[in-house]
Amino acid sequence: KGTSPLTLEQPQGDSMMTCEQAQLLANLARLIKAKKALDLGTFTGYSALALALALPPAGRVITCEVNPEPPELGRPLWRQAEEEHKIDLRLKPALETLDELLAAGEAGTFDVAVVDADKENCAAYYERCLQLLRPGGVLAVLSVLWRGEVLQPQPRDTEAQCVRNLNERILRDARVHISLLPLGDGLTLAFKI
Repeated sequence: KGTSPLTLEQPQGDSMMTCEQAQLLANLARLIKAKKALDLGTFTGYSALALALALPPAGRVITCEVNPEPPELGRPLWRQAEEEHKIDLRLKPALETLDELLAAGEAGTFDVAVVDADKENCAAYYERCLQLLRPGGVLAVLSVLWRGEVLQPQPRDTEAQCVRNLNERILRDARVHISLLPLGDGLTLAFKI
């Protein structure tokens, strides 16, 4: 609860996961009996906490952020919720963490992955997360509507074009079943076959 208002007060706080998205992902994690989750784009830790709350006591959320300041705002709330022990914050580019996990033999061991990080790398995040997910795992990609920019014949910025390209890629990907939901700025759920 407390992480949401805290996040909204921050610059770019309006880009955080909505409470509806968080509730849906937490319930999906419970439904598939998730034990391990990835969270790319920690910000103040709202999504990491939502996932941690849905995991069993021995569950683990690996969350990635390049800016060390926003997660420190949310860390007291992780403690207050008694979930901090489940959250492994990696302060480095998400691609580095994903490559390290793959090199460590963790392919196919994660249940849930959430991608809400820089859009220029979203296709690379998608591919690596898909490798790390087990069959039946859920990959959630946020901001897939990009304020409607992805619908423009010529998106105005690079980020919108990257998101549009990823949307088209996921749509044609035979390795997943998908649902695109108009929650927040768009949420794609890709269920690994």
